[in-house]
Amino acid sequence: MKRLNVKIQTHGCKLNIADSQGIAKSFYAAGHTISSDNENNTDVFILNSCTVTHVADSKARQAIRRAKRTNPTALVVMTGCYAERDKKNIETINEVDLVLGNKEKKFIVNEVQKKLDIHNKEKIDPIGGYPLLGRSRASIKIQEGCDQVCSYCIIPSVRGRERSVNPESLISQINELSANGVKEVVLTGTQLGNYGFDLSDASLNKLLIKILNETDVPRIRVSSLQPKEVNNEIINTWINDGSGRICPHFHIPLQSGSDRILKDMRRRYSSSEYLDIVFNIKDLMPEASITSDVIVGFPGESDSEFLQTIDVVEKAKLSNVHIFPYSKRPGTTAFYSKSHVQDHVIKERSKDLLSLVDKLSGVAKKSLIGKERLILWEGKSKTAGLTEDYFKVIRKNSKTPIDEISKEKIKGLEDNKIFV
Repeated sequence: MKRLNVKIQTHGCKLNIADSQGIAKSFYAAGHTISSDNENNTDVFILNSCTVTHVADSKARQAIRRAKRTNPTALVVMTGCYAERDKKNIETINEVDLVLGNKEKKFIVNEVQKKLDIHNKEKIDPIGGYPLLGRSRASIKIQEGCDQVCSYCIIPSVRGRERSVNPESLISQINELSANGVKEVVLTGTQLGNYGFDLSDASLNKLLIKILNETDVPRIRVSSLQPKEVNNEIINTWINDGSGRICPHFHIPLQSGSDRILKDMRRRYSSSEYLDIVFNIKDLMPEASITSDVIVGFPGESDSEFLQTIDVVEKAKLSNVHIFPYSKRPGTTAFYSKSHVQDHVIKERSKDLLSLVDKLSGVAKKSLIGKERLILWEGKSKTAGLTEDYFKVIRKNSKTPIDEISKEKIKGLEDNKIFV
């Protein structure tokens, strides 16, 4: 019988993190060991890849080559969205031994064992602790796939049509994670607000209430919602049923502040509708933080349309924004545009937007000074943690907290980092 030492590296979104957790659990259940990040004696290296931009593809190739240099005898496996999108070309990379797309992830243990000619006829008992990939937070995939087909996005072709996970299965997963020390679950998917459309009597709101009633996990976080999915019913669940457990943080993608660009992107809201939703949250939940995504340099974006994005971000007073320079993705509608913005223009606009985002983020961080927050500390040393409203915090010259979640007063900022 052969016990493998398996290392898993994850690129990209929280949905990939959830998938990696599932991969780790499958190897653990088969009796194999999940390696920590600093170990070099790896038998199997698995990269769960992202392909949302060409930069993500490049990072995946770099990670694969680095892994092979570090562990020349290891079996190197690439899975995930990049593997799903471009399997044939990835198979030509010398350092890659096995390529499995998203649809093949569920067979990964069998495929790895087959590749290594391992035939464990007897069950190997797992050793070590439950595989949490070094985190006290865990991402739970409640939904996968996207039917929206935005003109710039490759995800529908690599994740497929929308489909929801049965709520009873989700409750079982969350209770298992909670029993094994997880303090926060992050509900993740491609289109969370559409959860349950393909199930009987199910919705995201009903799922949240079910999790609150049937689990005891201390914190529940919803990873991302489309603007029109944030309605008063959802907000009231946050305020009433979920007070103290559902994290007061909303990640709501904007993508552009120009209505013409939003239409070309096939986004289903206007800039004014986006602002109305943000202002409604701030009115009902003044302490909530709101973060977002913006694509800079979408084909045809003019200087004035970019300034409209700047204006909306500033009016929304967002706590943070992930800035994505537009990336050409073969197979998407936008890829074939004849109005691509020049790279140097995209870089300058990204720099300008980042300057504003840093300013807004600084204001949001300063507003926390003197206030108390519940901080989920991570790692053995518990020197860094995350507040319920999604601010990273460091512990500076203060007593190590006994509990993984502790109430602390925010003392100040140093090098733009919040400390207690």
